[in-house]
Amino acid sequence: MNFMTTLSGSMLENFYPAGWDMERIDACCEKGAQREAFWHPDFQPVACDGIAEFDTKMGHEIALQIKKARDRGEKLAMIIPVGPMGMYRWAVYFLREWQVKCDHVTTFNMDEWADGEGNTLSADNPASFEYCMKEAFFTPLGELTVPENQRNFATKANLPTYPEKIAALKAQGAKLVLIFGIGRMCHIAFWEPHFAAEFDSDEEWKKQNYRLGAKLHPLTIEQNAITSFKSRTTLVPCRANTVGPGLLLQADIIIGGADGALGRGMGWQGMSFLMTLHYGPSRWVTSSYIPTLPGKLFYLKELEGPLVPEVN
Repeated sequence: MNFMTTLSGSMLENFYPAGWDMERIDACCEKGAQREAFWHPDFQPVACDGIAEFDTKMGHEIALQIKKARDRGEKLAMIIPVGPMGMYRWAVYFLREWQVKCDHVTTFNMDEWADGEGNTLSADNPASFEYCMKEAFFTPLGELTVPENQRNFATKANLPTYPEKIAALKAQGAKLVLIFGIGRMCHIAFWEPHFAAEFDSDEEWKKQNYRLGAKLHPLTIEQNAITSFKSRTTLVPCRANTVGPGLLLQADIIIGGADGALGRGMGWQGMSFLMTLHYGPSRWVTSSYIPTLPGKLFYLKELEGPLVPEVN
């Protein structure tokens, strides 16, 4: 008896995205971090033994890309997340140690909590991603920080301007760096897998630049309840504004993180991480496109498995 034989007729039968192949997902969970033929030659998973190593290496990689662009005399566009968060402390540390001014950087927050019309939390709300970014990154950088007029947040008015702004920066020679985490439902930003049902092909799906008031999957809400709201589901918004694959897949360099281990043998991200590596490009698994892009995906080593039952 297994998941597939008990799914029919259960409360989960219509819970997962229609395009998810459960047997294929189960096979992904057996593969560890071995390379696949469809990966970009310059895509590299980087194992970390613990969260301290993870935060430091990811923060260093962010700071290094900012420094390299400045050394080349180039502008840099960055799509940035709120989470993983420990990386920003180290990015600030390295940038301040190297005295790298960030006035060549333009940032685009990838998402923000919203209502059904795309109205977002106020910038002074501690739960807002704008507030979190200022506290974790922009303010600690001090005099080296990204200028305020070069910080973009995913508000109802500003998110639709992202495609034009990113295109203009690329036309000036800027590279686009995508920094991201992987959601429980394999989303990148809040681009959820059930959105795939709205499109007839992967190519049509790839053209979508953003969405206002996106409906979040229940497991995404529960993931955030656990990771950001101390389990209090009632505080987690059910919708968000988010960038889409039309912008995500433009990235010249990616810096990803998977740190979803909870200790005592528990974790929420192992399957999502291994699906990202092995499922193969599909609009039904947003993160499945990540290995087709050049860059690094840092992860806690325990997420590569084996993903088997454990008595705690």
